Amino acid sequence: MNSQPKPNCLLAWMSLVLTALLWGGCSDSSKTAGDAAKSDAAPRAYTIGMSQCNLGEPWRVQMNEDIKNAAAKHSNLKVIFKDAQNDTLKQRAHVEEFVSSKVDLLIISPKEAQPLTEPVARAMEAGIPVIVLDRRLLGDKYTCFIGADNKKIGKAAGEWIVKTLGGQGNIVELMGLQTSTPGQDRHSGFLEGIAGSNLKIIFSADMKWLEPDARKEMESALSRFDKIDLVYAHNDPGAHGAYLAAKAAGRTGIKFVGIDALPQEGVAYVSQGILDATFQYPTGGAEAIETALKVLHGETVPKEIVLGTRLFDKANVAQGGQELN
Repeated sequence: MNSQPKPNCLLAWMSLVLTALLWGGCSDSSKTAGDAAKSDAAPRAYTIGMSQCNLGEPWRVQMNEDIKNAAAKHSNLKVIFKDAQNDTLKQRAHVEEFVSSKVDLLIISPKEAQPLTEPVARAMEAGIPVIVLDRRLLGDKYTCFIGADNKKIGKAAGEWIVKTLGGQGNIVELMGLQTSTPGQDRHSGFLEGIAGSNLKIIFSADMKWLEPDARKEMESALSRFDKIDLVYAHNDPGAHGAYLAAKAAGRTGIKFVGIDALPQEGVAYVSQGILDATFQYPTGGAEAIETALKVLHGETVPKEIVLGTRLFDKANVAQGGQELN
């Protein structure tokens, strides 16, 4: 019996095989093209509004730079910066402008807590997530707060001063803006740090974080008191302004302590012998962008992110300072 297939059957069988091959090839080609299209698609673009309370402090200039550098690593991020120039009303207006323009996310470092609480809450109500940097607001109508523990830093400064002065001496305290939470916390923490000692705060003034104001207030203290052992300023520009006032007046033997510890500022001052100590206050700029990306991608983030701090004094500045627990 002949086992070969008949010609018609053979042709039909070959036609089926060819059709299957053609369909398989088309299917694979279509899948490859689709995958390539997906991989070549640009990520969604996002616009972030950044409201800075002022750029009169080197630390805040560095914060903006840290945000800019962190955002530059992501081609789909655009950051619009606004400087309130130390004007609360102007900063409120900036927040309202960002809400009206429907930015995807807002970052704010507020000048004052109470006046900025309401506009930030309205941004949240409009569906715009908000990251608060450095200075707190009232209540909890924001997405995430990022900053170091100012009360802890103030207390550590007080304890360092007690140890350095042997528990006694006359102190000048040059405070940051007392309507801002960092200024309040750095003062109350300092009081805790010196509690039980014989240190006396003989002069205190609100220098509003600004070096010219600190220098002016220190001139007043120098004119009133013959014996000043140490100046505790709530930031390094304040401590530097006090140092310049004492130097101009020919007063020696005074120690100076600040907060911020930017490498080119406070840490450099300690290395040069201008300041006796400074405590690091990180800007949180890089952390703000990292957190913003998580929020924009729908991830859950902590309500609060606490940044660490380091002490820089003559004993450890060459080794990069000492981390505070």
